[in-house]
Amino acid sequence: LGLKVLKRIEAIVREEQDRAGAIELLMPTIQSADLWRQSGRYDAYGPEMLRITDRHEREMLYGPTNEEMITLLFKDGAKSYRDLPRTLYHIQWKFRDEVRPRFGVMRGREFLMKDAYSFDLDEEGLRKSYEAMFVAYLRTFARLGLQAVPVRAPSGPIGGNLSHEFHILADTGESALFYDAAIEDVTRDDLLAADASTITRLTDLYAMEEEEHAKVAECPVPTERLRTRRGIEVGHIFAFGTKYSASMGLSVQTKEGGQVHPHMGSYGIGVSRLMGAIIEASHDENGIIWPESVAPFRVGLINMRADDVMCAEAADRLYGQLRDAGVETLY
Repeated sequence: LGLKVLKRIEAIVREEQDRAGAIELLMPTIQSADLWRQSGRYDAYGPEMLRITDRHEREMLYGPTNEEMITLLFKDGAKSYRDLPRTLYHIQWKFRDEVRPRFGVMRGREFLMKDAYSFDLDEEGLRKSYEAMFVAYLRTFARLGLQAVPVRAPSGPIGGNLSHEFHILADTGESALFYDAAIEDVTRDDLLAADASTITRLTDLYAMEEEEHAKVAECPVPTERLRTRRGIEVGHIFAFGTKYSASMGLSVQTKEGGQVHPHMGSYGIGVSRLMGAIIEASHDENGIIWPESVAPFRVGLINMRADDVMCAEAADRLYGQLRDAGVETLY
C-alpha cells in the first residue's frame, strides 16, 4: 500500500513538472569524483557524501545531488542560444550519509527525489524559470492536500543567493517557523491557480526558520500577525547563476556571436519524504488519513457475509463494475 501511495505522489510531482515545461530524463546514481572536483565541491561537500572506489581504482560517489552531472550532459548537447531556455528533471534515488537518519522515510539515508535544473541565457531568464518552478511547487503541494509555507533559506553547499525552502506545517516538524499569519489566508484554490502574482504575494510575506529569525534587530511582522509553528521541509529551490556553468566550462553562443555561461537553477522535492510529511500532517487517533489524491485505493469493498452465495455474487459483481469503470478498489 505504501508503494502505491509513493507512486501517486510521484505521478503528481511529474505532472506538475511537465505542466511547467520541464523535460524528463534519467541520470545515473553513481557519479565520477572528477566531475565534482571540476566544480570544487568534492572536498567541500562533507561526510554526507558516500565515496567509493571501483575495480579500476577510480574514485566514484553515490550522487547526493546532480548539478555537476546535468551541467556535463547539457554541455555535450547545447551549443547555441537556440537551445535555451530549458529545464530538465528526473526522479531518481539518492544517498546522503545522514548523521542521524530517523523518522522512517522522513530522513532516510537513501531517498527518492525529484530534482530539476534550469538553463537560461541571463539573470532575467533565470528569474522566470525560478518563478515557474515556484508555481509548480505550490500547485504540487496543494494537489497533495498539504499546506506549504515558502521560506527564504540559505543556499548551503548548493550555492547562489536566491533560495526558498517549502515546509509543510505539522506539530511534529523538525523546524520552528516564524511567519506572517496572512500566509494562512492563501487558499488551496489560490495555489492551484497560482501565477507570478501569487509568488509576489507569498514572497512579500515574511517567513523564516528560527535560527534565521533570531538574527533579525527588529521583526518586520507586527506582533499580532506573527505566528510560529513546526514545519517539515519537503522542497528546496535555488538560483545560483553561473557557479557551475563557469567552473565546468559550459558556454553557449549568443545571437550576436559571443559566448556566455548559462545561468542555472536547481529545484528539489523529496518524493519519498513527502509520504512521511503527509502522514504527520494528516492523521487522527485511529491512524493515517490519506488525501484522496494519493490514497492507495478510492474504494474499500468488504463482503460481510463471505459464506452467503448471493452476497458473494453481489460483491463480485460490484467489484467488477468498479474495476471496469476505472475505480481502483480494495476488495
